[in-house]
Amino acid sequence: MSHLVRPHGGGSLKPLLLEGAAREAELKRAATLPRVNVSSREAGDIIMLGIGGFTPLTGFMTQADWQGVCDHMKTASGLFWPIPITLSTDKATADGIQPNSDVALFDPERNEILATMTVTEKYGIDKAHECQQVFRTTDAAHPGVKMVMEQGDVNLAGPVKVLSQGEFPTQYGDMFMTPAQTRAEFEKRGWKKVAAFQTRNPMHRSHEYLAKIAVEVCDGVMVHSLLGKLKPGDIPAEVRQDAIAQLIEKYFVKNTVIQSGYPLDMRYGGPREALLHALFRQNYGCAYLIVGRDHAGVGDYYGPFDAQHIFDTIPAGALETQPLKIDWTFYCEKCEGMASSKTCPHDEKHRLLLSGTKLRKLLSENGEVPPQFSRPEVLTVLRKYYAGLAEHEKVKVELTGHSAAAAVKR
Repeated sequence: MSHLVRPHGGGSLKPLLLEGAAREAELKRAATLPRVNVSSREAGDIIMLGIGGFTPLTGFMTQADWQGVCDHMKTASGLFWPIPITLSTDKATADGIQPNSDVALFDPERNEILATMTVTEKYGIDKAHECQQVFRTTDAAHPGVKMVMEQGDVNLAGPVKVLSQGEFPTQYGDMFMTPAQTRAEFEKRGWKKVAAFQTRNPMHRSHEYLAKIAVEVCDGVMVHSLLGKLKPGDIPAEVRQDAIAQLIEKYFVKNTVIQSGYPLDMRYGGPREALLHALFRQNYGCAYLIVGRDHAGVGDYYGPFDAQHIFDTIPAGALETQPLKIDWTFYCEKCEGMASSKTCPHDEKHRLLLSGTKLRKLLSENGEVPPQFSRPEVLTVLRKYYAGLAEHEKVKVELTGHSAAAAVKR
């Protein structure tokens, strides 16, 4: 009997990926079906449905589901879910789809059919309403808002049969693990209480400190990197993978940390995305999600700890995976080490506040990185990446929101 948290919904994992002869037969059938192109974000959602990361969903949400998730964070059936999982297309394509007919979901970036879908419903949405409810803003400068506002005008609902995991198994090898695989790995290691560390950045000293706090109270930590698309200026997953591997090998006790990745694009949804992160980490077998400053945030759209506070507003029992809430962390000259606002009694002038954005800015400008900011082995990997960028690939990194506040403080 497993001692890990149960998959979301209280049952077992529900991966929708077909295998073997069933997959081959569906691929042949898919080639004869009308095609609906999917966006990068939708492609990541399809792959998550395929590997069971979005258990217990069986496909893309109906209008009633969309409305319930936007307004009350629950589907029409009452299942807790914080962000709509929807698929859209243009009106001309939607008009050509008959009720309860099947379509092939085609990813033009990969030039691949990712899934087939039985379209049970076609509906329009108020995009601005979704943005206001999920992102707390309709500002087009917000990358999540931009994503929603640019999607098609008609949503398609219905169950899917997933046919591919995209390039992730080939590109990332053993790092790309399905929920079934992470659960098996935790069981093999004898881990019962596991904390997930969400990251879209290489880990600096503050991240290392957060993970080590979790190691103290859990059996192990899974550093879980986003492998999908990011905003310009963020560091690619394969570079982060190498940098994090160096950190784990040299600065953590053996058998306390593993590294893995998941196939979603970043939504930059702040508090709501923190809930989604906890939800699918439950499917991966994690009892806790580390939630620090500005989790899944961007700019100054959210308060630094809004992603922690939202967990206090959801119904009891909505999630088995709980937040491991940690305050501002920094390097303190007086303490001569990493500390947090709860453990350091010294004045702010002695504190070096760290952020992924600040680290990217220093590296992109070939600036000097204080030794308290990042481990030298990590910096070696990152400097090599930045040195190899062509001039047109370089993106100016701006300090905004809480990253700017941290820079002002030190």
